[in-house]
Amino acid sequence: MTMNKLTKLFIILLLFAFSQAQANEKIFVVERNDSALSVIENHKHKSRITNLHNFNHAVVKFHKNEGFMITRDGYVIKFDPVTEEKLKEYKTSKSAIGFVIEDRYLAVANYDNKTVEILDHDLKSIQSFTTDSKNVGIKIYKDYLVFALMDKDEVWVLKDQAPSAKTPNFKLQKSFKNIGTAPFDAMINDQFYIVGFFNSPHVGVIDLEKMSFSKLELALGNKQPVLKVPHFGFWSISADRIFIPAVGDNKVFVFDSKFNFVKAIDVAGLPVFTSLSPDKKQLAVTFSGEHFPIVEIIDTESLKITQNFDFKGKVLHLRWSKLEPLIYISNNSDSKVLAYNTQDWTKQFEVPVKKPSGIFIYSNAADH
Repeated sequence: MTMNKLTKLFIILLLFAFSQAQANEKIFVVERNDSALSVIENHKHKSRITNLHNFNHAVVKFHKNEGFMITRDGYVIKFDPVTEEKLKEYKTSKSAIGFVIEDRYLAVANYDNKTVEILDHDLKSIQSFTTDSKNVGIKIYKDYLVFALMDKDEVWVLKDQAPSAKTPNFKLQKSFKNIGTAPFDAMINDQFYIVGFFNSPHVGVIDLEKMSFSKLELALGNKQPVLKVPHFGFWSISADRIFIPAVGDNKVFVFDSKFNFVKAIDVAGLPVFTSLSPDKKQLAVTFSGEHFPIVEIIDTESLKITQNFDFKGKVLHLRWSKLEPLIYISNNSDSKVLAYNTQDWTKQFEVPVKKPSGIFIYSNAADH
């Protein structure tokens, strides 16, 4: 090998080593009972962000180097994920449930008061839409803001009239009525907004390019009481599969990318979260009720359950690492976050966190 080639190889190895050193994940974990976020870094507990209001159903999201969260009692909080400092807060309602972030704005779906509010990144109100309903399943597609009205069995589509301006200006473009009874959450796949219902045996699909609505019928068995609301999410969509947790049945439904039914996978209990691994090869499922301690892993090719864990305590959330072959599991009963190797499924470490629930990852080397 010539000296020139050796030099190039050395530079490549140096760059790779540098990129690996720069790659880093911070794990932000909701402390459900203590109005706090715990921070895990390098597999150890690092710090806490405190005084964050009612954290019973807190959601954390990241946009570039900004962190935002919403609380059960309607606060939107901005924080710095690098310095781990709370920056400011804004009370949007008495109860908030979900939000989305774009370069110019945040949009919050409120339960009470019954509004959807648009904020800038400094948490200043831009617009507010009164819906007379609890609002769920809020998503962004191009210039559209889409959400479901739980109490009115509708989906509203707002369109930004000023997509090139510094400040958005939304107006109601279309409302879809009588789509199903009690919509509770939604996911989006390309131009398709997919919404689930508490009391209808189907999933609704809205094509946002054609502004058309269709139904996907679900073969539900004997419906059981729902103890914890299932959650849809972008993380349940792979290149050619869509995974939908059943409402009131021990099943995960599988559709292909054209919404053809593929299979109903029988699982241990009533599913709550279905979460795909970064490589889309494995799906983790959590449950409610007596099956709270169980986590099942499904192979997305064979659609068979390959791993079954019983953690002897209430598992409220999980999250796949983006940088390591790890899955983080929130064991609320034992006040621990567990990390398992996703190659051999052995426990790698655990971190004490008071009554943990939601797990959210901030990475400087991966999509947020």
